[in-house]
Amino acid sequence: MAPARSRFAGRRLSFGRVALTVLAALAVVGVGAAAAVVPVLTTPATAPGSDRWFAGYYDVTLDSGEQLARSTMAEGPGGIVLAFVVAAGDADCTPTWGKAYTLDDAASRFQLDRRVERLRREGRPLAVSFGGAINTELASACSTVDALARAYGLVLDRYGIDVIDLDIEGDALRDTAATARRAAAVAQLQRERAADGRPLDVWLTLPVAPNGLTDDGLAQVSSLMDAGVSIAGVNAMTMNFNADDRSVSMADLSIGALRATAAQLETAWNERKLPLPAGGAWSLLGATPMIGQNDVEHEVFSLDDAHALAAFADEVGLERMSLWSVNRDRTCGTNYPHPRTVSVSCSGVEQAGETFSDVLGAGRDGTPSGRIAPEDDSPVIADDPETSPFPVWSSQSFYSAGVFVVWHGSVYVSKWWNEDGAVPDDPTLDAAASAWTYVGPVLPGDKPYALPQLPAGTYPEWVAGDLYNQGDRVMYNGSGYEAKWWSRGQRPDRSVTDRDYSPWKLVTEP
Repeated sequence: MAPARSRFAGRRLSFGRVALTVLAALAVVGVGAAAAVVPVLTTPATAPGSDRWFAGYYDVTLDSGEQLARSTMAEGPGGIVLAFVVAAGDADCTPTWGKAYTLDDAASRFQLDRRVERLRREGRPLAVSFGGAINTELASACSTVDALARAYGLVLDRYGIDVIDLDIEGDALRDTAATARRAAAVAQLQRERAADGRPLDVWLTLPVAPNGLTDDGLAQVSSLMDAGVSIAGVNAMTMNFNADDRSVSMADLSIGALRATAAQLETAWNERKLPLPAGGAWSLLGATPMIGQNDVEHEVFSLDDAHALAAFADEVGLERMSLWSVNRDRTCGTNYPHPRTVSVSCSGVEQAGETFSDVLGAGRDGTPSGRIAPEDDSPVIADDPETSPFPVWSSQSFYSAGVFVVWHGSVYVSKWWNEDGAVPDDPTLDAAASAWTYVGPVLPGDKPYALPQLPAGTYPEWVAGDLYNQGDRVMYNGSGYEAKWWSRGQRPDRSVTDRDYSPWKLVTEP
């Protein structure tokens, strides 16, 4: 799912034409075939609702340290599908986030490991999505099944996640070698984890047309099933339909696509004599709309569409609901003059304080496969300036926006410049009123915070009584600093937390 590309570019799909095609097909095969399809499309779900879950896609590659103070990753209902893990290069089997960051980069630059651990401890649904519309999927880059299985497993183990989301789009749908390698690797990974008592849910995320999965999408389902993979479900990307009939709402297009996909899944399971879940094919199905403005300019998924789709999902017992993307789930600011152009940071529609996540996630309090999240018995790591990954908060210090601190075994990031305010974990303050955003726990593997050190004598030692002008460089406790403006008597190390008003900035290299 990438906001700059239509999944059906160049193809025009008429809703009416699709409906006629389906009716004609039913007429050819007879009433018996039609009767086999109707129960999937009309029978309410009978499965318990405790395992129906919601998790919006979160584009990890858009993060930066400063943005974490206003990050929506841990806000709202349900969980998160982390997107997207791809190969480092066309022939490089190393997993990366969007080819832009290694897993270690993501941990250091925007605290991804810590934020995921927070969600895990809170019992939120979590999945990692591999693939997407751009870059090279690991199955294409990894030359062997074993290497691919290791790459998938490396990511899942790092984040403690037991749900894999395979987002197969574009050229990857037709890459037969990669498809076979992917199926074999996922089957191997699933067997290994089952033997260790660690179940792995496998979801396929695929583009859909108004008449359901394309032939290429069905081939992806078949490939996994024939390799022995136990598929938890198929997640339909109900977006960018490029339909001729513009009078049909996005909700109706989505519902029609889901009905058709449910029938296709029932057929696939019946052909292999596999039992359907208690809720039928709906318990094997998910939906992911692109909220607000879609890549197809005249297609806009409104909040009314969201309410209609949510009502339908509740009626039939749809197992999973997601959205693309959590990063976009807000009204665009007035300085963004092109709402019909897809933004990665806002929906392009007026939301009036309502979120798509709240609408689509309402009542979906379950987890994948209904697994109960284990109780969090992780010990709180004591605050210690010698071992903490960031400075321990102090009422005597000044903090600029985007500065990280440790307090009571947790990491916080400041939302605005502050000093001598309430403690970061003040229970009497609503999150909106606090100057701090909770990021996640201090982790056992965290490295102690330390300022970069320069070789002795790189610059003159700072002297409190000396006058310093812009551009002057000094050393203080082994670290280098450069003057931003005229100053005297201002200790350089204050700039580590007070980037706004300190006359100094840290120098990381000579």
